[in-house]
Amino acid sequence: MADGSDLDILPPRFRDWFEGRGWRLRDHQRDVLLASRADRSALLIAPTGGGKTLAGFLPSLIDLAERPQNQRSLHTLYVSPLKALAVDIQRNLMTPVTEMGLDVQIESRTGDTKSSVRQRQRHTPPDMLLTTPEQIALLLAHPSAETLFSSLRCVILDELHALRGSKRGDLLALDLARLWTLAPGMRTVGLSATVADPVPLQRYLVPQPEEGTEEAALIVGQGGVKPDVRVLTAEDRIPWSGHSGRHAFGQVYEAIKGATTALIFTNTRSQAEVCFQELWRMNDDNLAIALHHGSLERAQRERVEAAMSAGQLRAVVCTATLDMGIDWGAVDLVICLGAPKGASRLVQRIGRANHRMDEPSRALLVPANRFEVLECVAAKEAVDAGLLDGEGQKPGALDVLCQHIWGMACAEPFRPDALYREVTSAAPYAGLPREVFDRALGFVTNGGYAMRAYDRYKRIVPMPDGRMRIKDPRTAQLYRLNAGTIVEMPVYTVRYGRVTREDGRPGRARGGRKLGTMEEWFSSQLTPGDTFLFAGEVLRFEGIQDMDLFVTRAASDDVMIPSWRGAKFPLSSFLSARVRDIVNDPKRWRQLPPQVQEWLQLQKRKSVIPGPNQLLIETFERAEKFYLVCYPFDGRIAHQSLGTLLTRRLERAGMQPLGFCPTEYALSIWMRRDPRGLDMNALFDQDMLGDDLDSWLADAELMKRTFRYCALIAGMIERQHPGQEKSGRQVSFSASLIYDVLREHEPDHILLQAAWNDAAAGFLDIRRLSDLLARIQGHLIVKHLAHVSPMAVPVMMEAGRETIVGGANEAILAELQDELLAEMMS
Repeated sequence: MADGSDLDILPPRFRDWFEGRGWRLRDHQRDVLLASRADRSALLIAPTGGGKTLAGFLPSLIDLAERPQNQRSLHTLYVSPLKALAVDIQRNLMTPVTEMGLDVQIESRTGDTKSSVRQRQRHTPPDMLLTTPEQIALLLAHPSAETLFSSLRCVILDELHALRGSKRGDLLALDLARLWTLAPGMRTVGLSATVADPVPLQRYLVPQPEEGTEEAALIVGQGGVKPDVRVLTAEDRIPWSGHSGRHAFGQVYEAIKGATTALIFTNTRSQAEVCFQELWRMNDDNLAIALHHGSLERAQRERVEAAMSAGQLRAVVCTATLDMGIDWGAVDLVICLGAPKGASRLVQRIGRANHRMDEPSRALLVPANRFEVLECVAAKEAVDAGLLDGEGQKPGALDVLCQHIWGMACAEPFRPDALYREVTSAAPYAGLPREVFDRALGFVTNGGYAMRAYDRYKRIVPMPDGRMRIKDPRTAQLYRLNAGTIVEMPVYTVRYGRVTREDGRPGRARGGRKLGTMEEWFSSQLTPGDTFLFAGEVLRFEGIQDMDLFVTRAASDDVMIPSWRGAKFPLSSFLSARVRDIVNDPKRWRQLPPQVQEWLQLQKRKSVIPGPNQLLIETFERAEKFYLVCYPFDGRIAHQSLGTLLTRRLERAGMQPLGFCPTEYALSIWMRRDPRGLDMNALFDQDMLGDDLDSWLADAELMKRTFRYCALIAGMIERQHPGQEKSGRQVSFSASLIYDVLREHEPDHILLQAAWNDAAAGFLDIRRLSDLLARIQGHLIVKHLAHVSPMAVPVMMEAGRETIVGGANEAILAELQDELLAEMMS
């Protein structure tokens, strides 16, 4: 550790331990300790490798070392978004505990902990319990909660930036509010990577008053050397479109050879599978390269993590599963395959490399296409300047509130007034109107007005004294089976084996090793004999039985690439604005690769480069269709919503739209009629967010899917019953029926409101679309072209990828690219 403050504030045993290691307290470690002695909660923002975890635990270890020996109770909760991180922290904490001879019991509690151990922990807890948000919710929903937590002194929340703003974070905030009620003297310590605005995190860590706001103390650790970020310049031509990054795999392999250990981050699991397969094919040096993503079998992921900890791997191709978690000191290079989508995410990933504060972390950004070059350069500039994405604040999720009310009734009867005050002390729910809380309470009581005739939706019942209690023990058991905010897509277990048939009935292959899971929607497209890439292997689909998908190894070059829904990161508003700035400023093109400079110069000559806040709209005819292409640079989600609303308007205008394709940077729409006579200002008017949006959402499958997620989290639809689990089709069917009933008979139902909130913030990105439309009002540039423009070529290629299917698609796309380039240059 670098020099810091004097060790005199430490007790002798701790001071000797620090001195024995040649360490001194860092300033932020001292400040956290002083805040704890003043009974103040604190947010610590510090880079990886700066002793952040030790800073969080040090006050608790000192408290426990100084307590009377006969006082045993739960003192500290450590909460991590990752199960593996909780287990790893337990292992790391045992080093100072053992070396100092501290009489401190430390245990972890995750979904993998044996049920007998979890039961014992409720009655005989350790001094420190390292766990996850879901486990805290389950502990608080038990009648023993008050006894267990009444002596709690500290809660440490790791990777807090990754929790706040999510439904897991909302549930944890509500649980913190209950912990403050059970243990009024409890303080919190939030540990976070660098964030653009720390105030929301500071508020998250302390109870919010009825009037005004309160914030935890802010402690900022000294940063290390700025990272060394480089954007890869391709040796061959930079692709016009595509997302695999195949053109750069050779250079990526050479970069791995020059590193001690490299993490290769991809933005999707599909991309991870492709990258791993290609690197393995060119691995003539027999380097130890592994694959890690969330759909692989847990045992395989744990083997990869153990091999990394032991320094046995040269590289790991991974997804967001390794954005946070176990620190591996041997990692000295981070490679981001594909544009990072956000400056904060890039900083998080860079932080996985080189935990020495006096040496820069190395990162290599590998753009997959020409537009991604712009995004990678924008991200590098932001990191170099120390700038991050700022996240907008949003209120707590209403379906999570419903689940929490149910859980609190499982613990003990409650009074609605007291629970409302407690709920609004949680930062995400500080502005919750009482009327909305009462509707959530009504839902948990009887399902809402439209469902009150059905006994199955009654979770809690009123008592004569005005308190509310759980209806019966079976309802409490249902809560335990269905608690949590992570809604998994229906999946099949992928395992080796064949499905044989005997007497006309399917036989069962036994003993096949599990490889991981595959989403139901992709599995339903497979027919026996199809080959696909998964777990780093080429597999042949043999058949499905129950929820098992059987495969055998195969040798084939014509393979399908599995894809996972909802696996793509959205482009941040911050980064998209910086991309627009680069495009709009020809003086900055000099920092771009020559191919990209030529591309933009050609666009300027053939069409136009839009200025700041301008929206370029191009129209042209091709292959007996008319195209409208615009370039908002506001991310795929906002463009998806914009495309849906524009096509409805074009249909009313008689343009006969045939389809549209959104990308992160642009939107293309194709139609039968020529749109050149349209009033583009009217077409892009902000009023499309009124009746057009409402009429679309009224029958959109999107809203039914969003409602299904909310109904599962709130408990209207149970994922599991004692002894059984619903299939994805059963859940979808139930949700669809309930959605239709509520829309007709109770349109203001709390879960319809929850679904709309989720859709507006996530699936539709309404706020960003609204900002987009406001930004471009009066700033449209319309170019009616004879041929496709240079900037439209990659957009047209993406549209081709969406519409061309089958084994020959790459060859067809190559022909399409040649045709487009020829037309562009004509």
